[in-house]
Amino acid sequence: MTQFFVETSWLLPIYGLVGALLSLPWATGMVRRTGPRPAVYLNIAMTLLAFGHGLMAFRGIWNQGPQVLLFSWFDFADLHLTLAFDISVLNLGALELITGLSLLAQVFALGYLEKDWALARFYGLMGFFEAAMSGLVLSGSLFVSYSLLEMLTLSTYLLVGFWYAQPLVVTAARDAFLTKRIGDVLLLMGVVALASLAGSLNFDDLYAWVKVEDLSPTLATLLGLALIAGPIGKCAQFPLHLWLDEAMEGPNPASILRNSVVVTCGAYVLIRLQPIVVLSPVALGTLVAIGTITALGASLVALAQIDLKRTFSYSTSAYLGLVFIAIGTEWPGVAITLLLTHAVAKALIFMAVGSIITTTNCQSLTELGGLGRKMPATTLAYVAGALGMVGVVPLGCFWGLRMGADFLSGSSPLLALVFFVVNGLTAFNLTRVFRQVFLGVAQPKTRRAPEVPWQMAVPMVTLSVITLLAPLIMGKLSLLPPWEYINWPITGLMLASGWVGVAAGGRGPIS
Repeated sequence: MTQFFVETSWLLPIYGLVGALLSLPWATGMVRRTGPRPAVYLNIAMTLLAFGHGLMAFRGIWNQGPQVLLFSWFDFADLHLTLAFDISVLNLGALELITGLSLLAQVFALGYLEKDWALARFYGLMGFFEAAMSGLVLSGSLFVSYSLLEMLTLSTYLLVGFWYAQPLVVTAARDAFLTKRIGDVLLLMGVVALASLAGSLNFDDLYAWVKVEDLSPTLATLLGLALIAGPIGKCAQFPLHLWLDEAMEGPNPASILRNSVVVTCGAYVLIRLQPIVVLSPVALGTLVAIGTITALGASLVALAQIDLKRTFSYSTSAYLGLVFIAIGTEWPGVAITLLLTHAVAKALIFMAVGSIITTTNCQSLTELGGLGRKMPATTLAYVAGALGMVGVVPLGCFWGLRMGADFLSGSSPLLALVFFVVNGLTAFNLTRVFRQVFLGVAQPKTRRAPEVPWQMAVPMVTLSVITLLAPLIMGKLSLLPPWEYINWPITGLMLASGWVGVAAGGRGPIS
């Protein structure tokens, strides 16, 4: 039975697209009598079906090797284009992460946007968002991956500009779109060049071509720089990093996905392109340099923010900078571990932030305080997400941070130091926000703040449990190294950097 779900797993991206299309009658106002709720339930149902289908396919592929599903759709002269889907444990696991977080974010949005007049349009856009991400992780073709990245750019523009009656929102959506377009255009140049050089854009064909092709250093460098430009924009890396900060003008449920799995998709494409990028040492060095600048710079900028959403958006850029360092130093396993664990913890952090915004109508740190006693579920969710983000044994991000520092400590100790510094600065920022928001004296906007409704509490508590159980899940999936292979001095330094950050963030008066 599970083999059927494996063979039909190419349909998984269709679920989100169907949900988006079914929302159109309500989103366009053709159906008014019932209100927007039917569109909401249709999208949630389609996401639930996608999650269930993906889970059955994951079980079916677990004891099998990777499979490739090919569908020829264009054949003219010397140009042969096929739709290729790579079905593997990793790809289906990433898809389950996307659909699972999308499901929780959509349920969360029921409470967050309960009275919004354009609720149906929002859920339709979320379905479009989900479809693009699901297709991207299953895609076995660079051409299809590029097309789906363009879908993500469009859906980001539409979701950031969701409240288009506000001039600031329109400006933010436009800036986010144009910033990402810079990377997209450069990536398109690389895709076209690669198609002419290799004669195919399927990843398997490209990997075979790389093994026998001998490119000149200049051509390999130009090709590598063009291919990494797209992920630089998608992952909000310097100098194309400001769009993620601007994107915080959109609804918080969309920010949950944008800061967890949307940026992850850009890095995922870069990991798929790594065998081609390694042809150019200049391109690899550029990845490391950009990742280092972004990781350190964004971590420091996050400390200067007083807007709740913006401080954590810069934290997202910082962690993706570590991913770029891992890819540039040819440690894709570290990059994948960081991506998967960071996505869960950051989604939980943004759910807690959304709960605070809902009950206080405020996201400025200077106007918040004393919420720990009034919103216990939100407080615990924030703490769980914070523990999952920093290097705390044995929670999620600890493993990626430890692996990165361990593997780089011998060959590139300065890059290993970057992992320690980012962990410490992240712990400092999380502690700073916790003290300002949840401790101290209640402010005028927080004195009567209630706990969030069940539509928001249930996904938040669910994700808190998943975050705390992440080590067990990772162990079950054989993603954790045996304890005897752990470098304990590096582990001790990682824990120490986190505690130094917590101690620094805990100093000083609470305003």
